[in-house]
Amino acid sequence: MPAKGKHRRPKQNPITRKLALAGTGGAALTLPLISATTAGAVGTSAPAAAVTSVTAATAVNVAATLPTTYSVVVGDTLSEIAADHSVSGGWKQLYEANRAVVGDNPSVIRPGIKLTLGAKEKAATTAGTAAKTAAKPASSSYSNNLDGWIRESLDVMAKHGIPGSYNGIHRNVMRESSGNPKAINLWDINARNGIPSKGLLQVIDPTFKAYHVPGTSLDSYDPVANITAACNYAAARYGSIDNVNGAY
Repeated sequence: MPAKGKHRRPKQNPITRKLALAGTGGAALTLPLISATTAGAVGTSAPAAAVTSVTAATAVNVAATLPTTYSVVVGDTLSEIAADHSVSGGWKQLYEANRAVVGDNPSVIRPGIKLTLGAKEKAATTAGTAAKTAAKPASSSYSNNLDGWIRESLDVMAKHGIPGSYNGIHRNVMRESSGNPKAINLWDINARNGIPSKGLLQVIDPTFKAYHVPGTSLDSYDPVANITAACNYAAARYGSIDNVNGAY
């Protein structure tokens, strides 16, 4: 590190960078409901459509496949149909919506009648939720080491239009602090003036404050904040941290 330490004096920053499915799924009510013909009958109702991982493009297709009506087959009961199709409100809601075709006795449903499941609104809601989930970018995970700090800093820099590359940052970090985020220079002119150089890229407090990037820590020892502020300073003075190969 240079004794003069002039490269770490803050200059006026010429650039101001602004910061910038579930269904209702309740347990089905198991009433002793029977169909009109049950002897030896096996239900053939389709299972509820499951949405596990979809993209915004497929969400609409999923919604389109969710049924809005159901044709009763031998062996069906309202409770089974409501459970299989995740009908909001269960068999009671299903019965109320179809009382005209079922009749006064919900325990007896005739094969062949068509029941309205009321799933149209649910399908649209499911599609909208799936589309929003698919559109949301996956959150990045950074390791708590030099590699992770540099990568996180690069992401912050990209949001603020601050130039710099992984190699450029890494090269300067290793020269200035050997990768120690708590490094501090207690012997050069800056230290004698009471403003020692700190952190991965050895930034003095006035420079850190002048080139601090919103959204990062206000602690100059914080690895990401230190790297980002130093790169912001280097961009203002040298065009990029990549152009720094010595005292800056």
